[in-house]
Amino acid sequence: QVQLVESGGGLVQAGDSLKLSCAFSGRPFGHYRMGWFRQAPGKGREFVAAVSKSGGATVYADSVQGRFTISRDNAKNSVYLKMNALKPEDTALYYCAADYTAYDYTHTSPDVYGYWGQGTQVTVSS
Repeated sequence: QVQLVESGGGLVQAGDSLKLSCAFSGRPFGHYRMGWFRQAPGKGREFVAAVSKSGGATVYADSVQGRFTISRDNAKNSVYLKMNALKPEDTALYYCAADYTAYDYTHTSPDVYGYWGQGTQVTVSS
């Protein structure tokens, strides 16, 4: 059974940086594409970034393009989200998600991802 555990969230000021981590276990990590999603209070789950199985392809939401970077380390069974120039509107619960796939490309829909972590809270004060 796949397990995902996020860490690295916290309370920061606008303009600061944070790096989220997601530890994957239970199955061969290299068979899964990975994504980060977020959910703010009163809003639906929103796509943030995704990375392919090999790490060779990435995709970002327009709202974070140029500020956030997703990466993965297949040797460490982990995926990361480096967040720079944080804004108050980035405040949300951030989730890591995994999808088993035979294909080495990304996907942005939360409906595709079958495994989810519990989330880590990111709060950005103005």
